[in-house]
Amino acid sequence: MKAGARFQGMKFLVVGSGISGISAVACLEYMGAEVVLYDSNAKLTEGDLRILLPQDSKAACVTGELPEDILRQVDAAVLSPGVPTDIPLVDRLRQNGAEIIGEIELGFLQEKGRVAAITGTNGKTTTTTLVGEIMKACLGQENVFVVGNIGDPYTAEARKTTGQSVTVGEISSFQLETTHTFHPAVSAILNITPDHLNRHHTMEAYVAAKENIASRQTKEDICVLNYENGYTRDFGDRCPARVVWFSSARELEDGYYLKDDRIYKAVSGKSQELLDIHRDMRLVGLCNVENVMAAIAIAEGLGAPMATILATIREFRAVEHRIEFVATKAGVDYYNDSKGTNPDAAIQGIRAMNKPTILIGGGYDKGSEYDEWIESFEGKVKWLVLIGQTKEMIAECARRHGFDNIRFADTFEECLKLCTELSESGDAVLLSPACASWGMFPNYEERGRIFKEYVNGL
Repeated sequence: MKAGARFQGMKFLVVGSGISGISAVACLEYMGAEVVLYDSNAKLTEGDLRILLPQDSKAACVTGELPEDILRQVDAAVLSPGVPTDIPLVDRLRQNGAEIIGEIELGFLQEKGRVAAITGTNGKTTTTTLVGEIMKACLGQENVFVVGNIGDPYTAEARKTTGQSVTVGEISSFQLETTHTFHPAVSAILNITPDHLNRHHTMEAYVAAKENIASRQTKEDICVLNYENGYTRDFGDRCPARVVWFSSARELEDGYYLKDDRIYKAVSGKSQELLDIHRDMRLVGLCNVENVMAAIAIAEGLGAPMATILATIREFRAVEHRIEFVATKAGVDYYNDSKGTNPDAAIQGIRAMNKPTILIGGGYDKGSEYDEWIESFEGKVKWLVLIGQTKEMIAECARRHGFDNIRFADTFEECLKLCTELSESGDAVLLSPACASWGMFPNYEERGRIFKEYVNGL
């Protein structure tokens, strides 16, 4: 599928009325397509969808059951990231010959500049934000677009791109399932650990979705990979792009590595020290050291001068909701790691703590296993305060591993009050739930915001 003239007169179904769906409607109408905006939630009305669209939009709005006549007329469908690709509606669209794409694919069809695309189970937001800041320092604010899972939909920015611009995208596995021509100049897979198995069903399918970020790259392109992750190291042998490695555990002949608290760049066995992680970084935790190494590799791949890269890193602060220091109250340090929505991400949060820690865990069940998370406590976690759908499951896992300092809370407010009672001067309280927020909060941002409000109000 090509953008432009071929969209004229085509009928598109946009499935999902969230921010990416609304942006996709505006994008398609700009390109001359006829659009139907659809949301399966029968509690919504046509008017509820209409109010989300620009006033001049001519898109039809449908909720509840999709009429058969619309389904038969559709030439292509744009799925929002939250819409699984294996539901009956999508199967019927395919059977009718409709092309299935996602909002990232639709944005790329309008892209005029270079693209850097970043995926991974953890670290995407920090790495994407840092690369965006580096490229803005090089090219100017007006020539860099930071898009994707991080906030701004790609379709809202793609038509502003130019031959001189760079788009930096945080791309999730959900978004990668529906790309067909998406071709970044630089891609990165930061790590792969079990996550979203309720959506992908198998680890193999989840890994395949992540690897799709590089599937259309060539040896003219770059793919940045983590040498210390089994899945990404395995992919290095099959990757169609030129691979650039980073490692937090060993010296590399070529690539970026950590040794004695310093990051080095190696070329053909010759190493150059780049920065001291304590003196030159404001981020904490080994996970952020890996994110910084990946960001250096990506930015260099885009042509950024090393002096600009390092100057930006020195000034860069933690992304909101990712091991974010909130405040010290009565001698207790409070950290907001609400973005730790899976066990591996939450392990990084614990590793970043250097004080006895009261840990808040639990939330929505994504089919995760919690054994490695519990094992990472290693005497550092004093109390585990559990909330949400997974609290009993996590407690049972913790007890199997010999950890019994567990308390339960029915509400988030009760949980936060309990943490202040359990903590004493010299401790840390860490919100790093290892679970999604759904069921208690609309998203992890709201969960983190409420946590920070509570702490600042102490």
